Amino acid sequence: MRNTLVTFIALASALLISSPDAGRQAVAQEANTAYPRMAPLDQYLISDENSEIALARSAAPKSISAAAAVMVLGRKGYKTAVKGTNGFLCLVERSWAQDSDNAEYWNPKMRAPHCFNAIAAKTFAPIYLRKTRLVLAGKSREEVAREIAAALDNKELPALEPGAMAYMMSKQQYLNDHDKNWRSHAMFFFAGDMTNSFAASAPDSPVMVAHDPESRVTVLFLLADKWSDGSPAPSNTP
Repeated sequence: MRNTLVTFIALASALLISSPDAGRQAVAQEANTAYPRMAPLDQYLISDENSEIALARSAAPKSISAAAAVMVLGRKGYKTAVKGTNGFLCLVERSWAQDSDNAEYWNPKMRAPHCFNAIAAKTFAPIYLRKTRLVLAGKSREEVAREIAAALDNKELPALEPGAMAYMMSKQQYLNDHDKNWRSHAMFFFAGDMTNSFAASAPDSPVMVAHDPESRVTVLFLLADKWSDGSPAPSNTP
């Protein structure tokens, strides 16, 4: 495919990169010490709404994001700042998008711009939006995980539909303290644990996946050779 590197890679959690195996435990311990609880809310907010809109739109090329809806984070949750016309939804995820046991769950520096296609905006993004409302209501990470599980069990959250995907091509993304902005990529979401179905764990398999048990999805990652602004991205070597 032109302008893409057709290589699927895995991340250690739904959206974030882990450190190499040799140093993973030390990094996790350091992060747990650094982020044992939620920081003051102002540290997660972006004071200038136009800046957050621009950051959200940087998740995808302008040909996609310019016509997308944009949501921004407020003190009670996300609100629609721009109405879109092409079905895409762009927003900047914060650290609680991760699994509840992630060492950087409360890292206030995380800024992860996403542009979800219409299917993902309808059937995947609501999980994160519900998490956000729970976090801002003062719930602990354990309470958030339990309430999301109950909402999925009770079908209060929609079932993931085939074809859900999102762009994460922002040069300004900050995914965690170890990998910073990492790589330009797109993500494809599949319901349940598809690790065995993709043979991702087989020796020398080029297809690796991240299974997010709390959101009950498997994520495939496609690296791109450009950031959303068209400038060259790092090589496809993880």
